[in-house]
Amino acid sequence: MHAYRTHNCGELRLSDDGQQVRLSGWIHRKRDHGDLMFVDLRDNFGLTQVVADVSSAGFVEIEAASLESVICVTGKVLKRTADTINTSLPTGEVELQIESFEVLSSADTLPMPVNQDAGYPEEIRLRYRFLDLRREELHSNILLRSEVIASIRRRMVESGFTEFQTPILTASSPEGARDYLVPSRIHPGEFYALPQAPQQFKQLLMVAGFDRYFQIAPCFRDEDARADRSPGEFYQLDLEMSFVTEDEVLSTVEPVLAGVFEEFAKGREVTPTPFPRIPYKTSILEYGSDKPDLRNPLKIVDVSDAFRGSDFRIFAQSVEKGSVVRAIPAPGGGAQPRSWFDKLNDWARREGAAGLGYIIFENGGGKGPIARNLDDDRIKQIRETAGLADGDAVFFACDTADDAAALAGRVRTQVGEDLGLIEDGAFRFCWVVDYPMYELDQDTSRIDFSHNPFSMPQGGLNALNAEDPLEILAHQYDIVCNGIELASGAIRNHLPDIMYRAFDIAGYGNKDVEEQFSGLLNAFKFGAPPHGGIAPGIDRIVMLLADEPNIREVVAFPMNQQAQDLMMGAPAPVESVRLRELHLSVRTPVNKDLGSDPDNRFK
Repeated sequence: MHAYRTHNCGELRLSDDGQQVRLSGWIHRKRDHGDLMFVDLRDNFGLTQVVADVSSAGFVEIEAASLESVICVTGKVLKRTADTINTSLPTGEVELQIESFEVLSSADTLPMPVNQDAGYPEEIRLRYRFLDLRREELHSNILLRSEVIASIRRRMVESGFTEFQTPILTASSPEGARDYLVPSRIHPGEFYALPQAPQQFKQLLMVAGFDRYFQIAPCFRDEDARADRSPGEFYQLDLEMSFVTEDEVLSTVEPVLAGVFEEFAKGREVTPTPFPRIPYKTSILEYGSDKPDLRNPLKIVDVSDAFRGSDFRIFAQSVEKGSVVRAIPAPGGGAQPRSWFDKLNDWARREGAAGLGYIIFENGGGKGPIARNLDDDRIKQIRETAGLADGDAVFFACDTADDAAALAGRVRTQVGEDLGLIEDGAFRFCWVVDYPMYELDQDTSRIDFSHNPFSMPQGGLNALNAEDPLEILAHQYDIVCNGIELASGAIRNHLPDIMYRAFDIAGYGNKDVEEQFSGLLNAFKFGAPPHGGIAPGIDRIVMLLADEPNIREVVAFPMNQQAQDLMMGAPAPVESVRLRELHLSVRTPVNKDLGSDPDNRFK
């Protein structure tokens, strides 16, 4: 017989009745019934009930053993009586009668419970993450993550992709976030950077003649935590393809993501392929966001013309000055009490808006403060544009185009939730395409890249030379699921003359481009194929599939919101001898809590 186990704790069934077996695992629960002791024994695979009576060998030791101690038990599998069957467990029809017992490792008093998934302070959970990971829900999430990655890897290989590994120690590159820097011992005063993404390396692989690359890639960014973003590091499905159009990239990625979600959906519906494609401008207008949640059926519409020259002077005057009016429909909203409208108005003010006007439609007309200042034709125009009828309501956001869109998007979400319109049990995918190549910085009046500086402009060099930069579209695309951006991608700019011109418009001279992107630029001078790719986030995919609101629930060893590893004690000071080896000295801020030293107050 094996030294520790003949079976795992999720394996025994009625067919094993009468067999002599050995199990090892953790004491999950104990129930003392006097002359009988019941123990739920747990391992990675499940639970098995083991039982010892007062005459059993080691009964006293079992009685004394603490929860989460690791034990090994040997005995006979017995069929449970009908009234003791546990239908919630796969092993619930049998139990193990203990004949011998050994404590392999005793557990101290637990700082947190393991045999329940009830909420517990995050600081304790992260400090004792090895215990937290034993809890059923989190344990299942991490196993799900492994299964999802295995499924993705299999699907990518079946789609003709080859897996490559790219460097972890590389050069600093301006890619939208702060780098993590690693000092060089043998090159004093010089630093490596951890990659924010394998962006340049995967493009270089295409230049090197490889056709379809992928990698489950670690990425490192010194940025703040959010519910859907880990500080420090994350993983993405990084991929790149040669000799492809935008359509080909999208149609290649869709079945991979759809297949993974269908495999782990557990009855939830997945958008069938091909996924809807929504131009960026349409997405901003109709959903108030470039991350539209298509589970919400509401669509925002522009009703600026209905207020132009109207007697509702606040809106009319704003429209004349260049503002817009966005209408957010609320089907059935007319049946809501006045308090609901007041609540939304107060909420909008907390969001930074002046307020939230509305009209309630009834008897072929409208009511409310705004309706009283509009003639019947204008009310009819608003109702028809928004696709509403008697018994419905509509809310308005009046501001500059960008600010009105942002507020309208938040109102759309809030109204959808309040009215119970959000589709449950579904994964709704879409592509957002045709991103603008550039945007105007309102503070500096400077033109800058809006998305990805490595993207190919639609129309190529001719567009860069002849069109208004703010009207140029790029071959850039995002994939969104349930309002969460899963990936950004693009057809790359692979021609040096286009790259120089694209950066020139954004205020970068040729010398700047050559210094910051020398490796990539030099490669393009020696024959580069047209290529493109995308990088879906692994953590976010698993977060959606696990139905978790926080990304830390699908990462085995996450940092806290302050980018600290409480379990390992990182970051931490290092010995002065190590600093000398690296030719470094440390200047500590006077107030450590500042996080910066704006007044140059170093010791």
